[in-house]
Amino acid sequence: MTRSPIDQLLKPVSKFIHQEYTSGIVLFACVVIALVWANAPWSDSYHHLWETRFSIGIEQQRFVQPLHVWINDGLMALFFFVIGLELKREFIAGELSTLRKAALPMVGALGGMLVPALIFVAFNKGLPSSHGWGIPMATDIAFALGLLSMAGKHIPGSVKTFLSALAVADDLGAVLVIALFYTQTIALVPLAIGLVLLIVLWIGNRLGIRDTIFYLVIGIIIWYFFLLSGVHATIAGVLVAFMIPARTKINEQEFVENTRKYATNFEQAHRQDGSLMTWEQHRTISNIKQLCLDAETPLQKIENALHPWVAFVIMPLFALANAGMPIGSDFFRSLSNPVSLGVSVGLVLGKFIGVLVFTWIMVRLGWAALPHKANWKHIIGVALLAGVGFTMSLFITGLAFTDMKMIDEAKYGILLASLISGIAGVFFLKKLSPASKEAS
Repeated sequence: MTRSPIDQLLKPVSKFIHQEYTSGIVLFACVVIALVWANAPWSDSYHHLWETRFSIGIEQQRFVQPLHVWINDGLMALFFFVIGLELKREFIAGELSTLRKAALPMVGALGGMLVPALIFVAFNKGLPSSHGWGIPMATDIAFALGLLSMAGKHIPGSVKTFLSALAVADDLGAVLVIALFYTQTIALVPLAIGLVLLIVLWIGNRLGIRDTIFYLVIGIIIWYFFLLSGVHATIAGVLVAFMIPARTKINEQEFVENTRKYATNFEQAHRQDGSLMTWEQHRTISNIKQLCLDAETPLQKIENALHPWVAFVIMPLFALANAGMPIGSDFFRSLSNPVSLGVSVGLVLGKFIGVLVFTWIMVRLGWAALPHKANWKHIIGVALLAGVGFTMSLFITGLAFTDMKMIDEAKYGILLASLISGIAGVFFLKKLSPASKEAS
């Protein structure tokens, strides 16, 4: 295939984007930028930017909110929409599709949520900050997988699969926590309208409607009514995702047979000189395009289309808008407050203990087995990386607290814990020799 000049120019960019750890690198860079910006002499510009007010809506139903609110409540709904698509795919044909496959990561994730929450409560018992118990429960999948890929190629692929399933189960737990414990006063009429529109999407799915525009447009309207209802709008993203069709229109054999037939027709069609195709060839290509659409599920089509936007636009923007915090010379002394201690100890020790102990219990009782070619040293490394709770922990912080002092204290704990867990996990896994992956 002859590559055009623009293809040659974009090839390094495309290669970089498709690396496993790229999104983690971009996210980390945005965290550093936010921290430097928020502590620079021109830090006022950082805070003024995110307080810039924007509005959407019509007449009396207009929302006027600062930019950081639109990122946290608007763009992050799209982030949760992609999480919902990922969850549905994993439940249908992935690592959570059977009880046997899902048991170990699901129970490991449960331990990784319960123990950190209990640790946070222990540090904040009887204090107004106790409402933040959900902050150390979440694992940042982009950071964790990015760090795992940096640990070396000697790590078995099954370990990455286990960490992915663990993080997906963790995301499911975080969604449930947000829905059940961090939803404020509910307005029933907008919520009822949103639920009716969800039923419309379900009916469309059952009728065989596969047009992605249908689901995305109605999904945006559902998000709007959930925003009005008081139920956090990110929940709308997950619910809409579960309404997206996950079935193909034709099976694999039909796809192969028809593709072969159309390829033969194209090859045998009358050709003309020059670069233009004949109408017969053009019609054959159109048939092949439709065949590809029929063989692709709308769920995977939307997930693949949105994933780069989430990884390289939404999550970096969220990090830029939320990671900026003042760090003074007394940074480590300021970590002695209950919020910072509850978050940092919960993420670093709570995640490690919860994931490792609950996983060990499942294997010890014979209810699950370790991933293929993995040993307990690999599980220890994964348990360490699970303490990297950046994006989701910051998100829940914004839901749990309104007091800026508590928000900053939680951010301090998240930043320190993610740094410790990330370095410890990568260092530990890198120390494993290639031969050790075969050891039991």
